[in-house]
Amino acid sequence: MAAGKSSRLSDWLRRRSAGQDLDADGAAGVRDLRRDDLLRGAAEAGLPIAPAAHPSGVSGFRCSCDRIGCPTPGTHPVSFAWQTQASTDPQQIETWLRTQPLANFITATGNTHDVLDVPAEAGRIALARLAAEGAAVGPVATSEGRMFFFTATRAATADEDEWWPCELDCHPETLDEHPGLRWHCRGSYVLVPPSRHPSGAVVEWLAGRGPGRGLPDPLTLLEVLTDACAQVEPEPEAAAGWLL
Repeated sequence: MAAGKSSRLSDWLRRRSAGQDLDADGAAGVRDLRRDDLLRGAAEAGLPIAPAAHPSGVSGFRCSCDRIGCPTPGTHPVSFAWQTQASTDPQQIETWLRTQPLANFITATGNTHDVLDVPAEAGRIALARLAAEGAAVGPVATSEGRMFFFTATRAATADEDEWWPCELDCHPETLDEHPGLRWHCRGSYVLVPPSRHPSGAVVEWLAGRGPGRGLPDPLTLLEVLTDACAQVEPEPEAAAGWLL
């Protein structure tokens, strides 16, 4: 083997042994052990997770997937089968952490849990009211100007006739249709900490509100979150007048 090739191979092996891996652009990345612990914690708390794409390129605004002009760079699942792939199995989680050290992760909703997703300002108002009322609040994450309230799910029922849809139901392709309150249930997902957005924003658990908390009934939070959203969103007539 030529000396130059041997040297490059030695450098690569040293990076691997030091916990470094290469992203799609060939840039070295250090495996984040804190990231691994956060993802293990989510799975151990019963949140099924699956690998997602991650921001790529020098600017971070490219997607690690192969799709040209990806509409949601770095924020979508890797596999089209993410709903069935999402898992809490420790061995599967360890395999993903080892083989996909740069990946973001999503949690699939509508099976073990739902997520009520609101503007961050509304979330802060709701948290203050819920604290004053002594109401139970489950895990809460935040990122990109949104706040995510993890709750029990209304969809986990063996009897399909008991399933009831809601006009707030949100899917990845309908996010723009729900600028206020979004209800992630069947067929939806959210990024889990510490996933990264192309903007550089990181999904984080609020202090003291990580995944180890119990999951409250979504209906106990819905009224408070709806009222909070109404406080921060202009009425349709007011918004129309402002635009004029």
